[in-house]
Amino acid sequence: MEDFDKDSRRHQNPSGYSLSAESGERQGVCAFLLTGVSILLIIVTFPFSFLFCIKVVQEYERAVIFRLGRLLRGGAKGPGIFFIIPCIDTYCKVDLRTVSFDVPPQEILSKDSVTVAVDAVVYYRISNATISVTNVEDYGRSTRLLAATTLRNVLGTKNLSDILSERESISHVMQTSLDEGTDPWGVKVERVEMKDVRLPVQLQRAMAAEAEASREARAKLIAAEGEQKASRALREASEVIADSPAALQLRYLQTLNSIAAEKNSTIVFPIPLELFKGFSKGMKQ
Repeated sequence: MEDFDKDSRRHQNPSGYSLSAESGERQGVCAFLLTGVSILLIIVTFPFSFLFCIKVVQEYERAVIFRLGRLLRGGAKGPGIFFIIPCIDTYCKVDLRTVSFDVPPQEILSKDSVTVAVDAVVYYRISNATISVTNVEDYGRSTRLLAATTLRNVLGTKNLSDILSERESISHVMQTSLDEGTDPWGVKVERVEMKDVRLPVQLQRAMAAEAEASREARAKLIAAEGEQKASRALREASEVIADSPAALQLRYLQTLNSIAAEKNSTIVFPIPLELFKGFSKGMKQ
């Protein structure tokens, strides 16, 4: 079968050369002629043509040059001055500074079937200017679309509690996934941050009621524990006072002292009920 294909190609091209080789030679000859004519025009119109040959790119920029539609060898040019042939060269400037953009709020269904709206911010930069021009039409738009899709895919595998509590780990997973997807485009994703997680109003009310109920339960538990400890302390104090009757009198004087310190005009003197037993017996007799 391979011999038949070779014979058919030879019959189609009896000279023994492939059509691609012939087209390549023709393009090479045309390119050589056009380059020679362009250089001749530059020499004839010098020094006016010199103004169109000099180009400058900033420190944070690179220039990708195409000569007759083909990428020029040597990679991107810059920073500083570089030269082009105006008639046959075209170039594209690429900014290497870090760029940030907001991911629009995405309606996401979490793993536990809760609908949330999440938005994020992405920071990226160009790591290879040549690849960013030759491998993708619009690296900025492509990165934005991929970021929105990645946000949906990552958060769709998480529960609502994980989305609310594990933002840093989710951002790291998104950054790794985006970096792997944009690497063939010459784009380096530096950082991804989740900005806001919006919950439905009914869910917010339910979560607020649950949190309030849990706080009230904890408050009642703490109050009960405090009363239990206070009752134990009072029991121990009563046992101490029962062993020494003079301690009760000292406690009474201490109470009077604390009342007098507050500048009160009324002082209550407690009288033991045992004093009235004698009077009650005399009245009965």
